[in-house]
Amino acid sequence: MSAKDRFEHWREAIGQARQCEATSAHADDFTARVRCSGLGPVTLVGSSFPSARFRRSERMVRRSDGPELYHLTLLTAGHEVLRTGAEQTEKLRPGDLLLLDSTHPYDARLFGGGPGEPRVEGIGLDFPLELLPMPPRLLRGLRGRRLSGREGTGALLADFLLGLDRQAAALRSAEASRLGSVAVDLVAAWLAQELDAETALPPDARRRALVEKVRAFVRQNLHDPGLTPSVVAAAHHISVSYLHRLFTQESQGETVAVWIRGQRLRKAHRDLADPALWDVPVHAIAARCGMLRAPEFSRAFKAVYGLSPREHRHRSLSEPGDG
Repeated sequence: MSAKDRFEHWREAIGQARQCEATSAHADDFTARVRCSGLGPVTLVGSSFPSARFRRSERMVRRSDGPELYHLTLLTAGHEVLRTGAEQTEKLRPGDLLLLDSTHPYDARLFGGGPGEPRVEGIGLDFPLELLPMPPRLLRGLRGRRLSGREGTGALLADFLLGLDRQAAALRSAEASRLGSVAVDLVAAWLAQELDAETALPPDARRRALVEKVRAFVRQNLHDPGLTPSVVAAAHHISVSYLHRLFTQESQGETVAVWIRGQRLRKAHRDLADPALWDVPVHAIAARCGMLRAPEFSRAFKAVYGLSPREHRHRSLSEPGDG
């Protein structure tokens, strides 16, 4: 495929995800990647491309006969200059989040970060307006504004999108649909935090968002052998009994303690297969995952994976194609 054909193919793919006019000064020497994944009624779009411009005019808005959509973007490389009105200009850098919708015009110019980072990269989440459990009027002040994905619920949402983009191709249909709903709940929780209006969210959305916060907290603290349900509950200002009830409702009956243990073993399984960690002793890998008793770790690992930790490491690193 010629560079010009690649550009037209990319522009068509972008147009299917987000109806806008896409142009680029690099059209004659164009390379790009677009990954579109359906998560039920939600679409996840991962992209990498050279500097480009995206415009959605008033005329395009008026003539659009498709569903009204929210467009959420996490910028991961490059920078963006966005205009959504005569006097509203926003400048975004990696780690920023941006919410637009298809009912308003915009003009976005995206630039690569320089010689060492010449491309623009990002992750988008598109979903119908009616899926967000918040009235659009509440979001007028946030639409088209640069918002941070580096702290609080914004950081949780950004990490979730990054993980979702990595795993999307391997998801089964039912799991993809469930995670699409979780993503929208996290968007709602993030926006509610920005508005200081968490109570505006329906109870189900608040509950699901809290479960994702708990899961993220656990994953970030697997190294701590003292990570217990009581510690998790205290960190989220809820009772242990409510944590257990919340978790079993959203995790097919799995308890918090069982899920923590499973995450520790999963991390150990991954680390033991990592060539960069070949010199790290098995017991040290276990300790990094919060499991200090080597015999107990080995028994639990073999019960789940059918191999001892040493056997798994040897098989993974001696036969990379099967690991």
